Amino acid sequence: MNFKNADEVLFQWVTRVCSGNADDITALYHETAVLIPTFSPHTVTTTEGVKNYFGLLATRQGLGVRLHSKAFRKQAHSDSLFTLSGIYSFEFEVDQVLLSFPSRFTFVVDISLERPIIHHHSSQVPRNLS
Repeated sequence: MNFKNADEVLFQWVTRVCSGNADDITALYHETAVLIPTFSPHTVTTTEGVKNYFGLLATRQGLGVRLHSKAFRKQAHSDSLFTLSGIYSFEFEVDQVLLSFPSRFTFVVDISLERPIIHHHSSQVPRNLS
């Protein structure tokens, strides 16, 4: 799939995570992509690792992702290379209770590539100290 703009990559990622199909999600990640995932302490550097991570996440009942559009930022580094950052919330059930996990994200995407995500870092928003 060729992408016309970087925003489309992010929107496709959200849609694919919500669908729960690990193969579809993994197809967005370049073969050499680095994933620093939200719910694992381990950095993922292989296609198989990306698929395994999202496969495990997809087993959560009620899985969804909601993008906080007001927090979204896009930086262009060239005609095809972009950094996307902001906040999204993962939602899924824990002990039959739907919980929300607000998380910060950074994607580096190259829309000239068939698999445009080359780096993805996501971490839960920390609680304030006050």
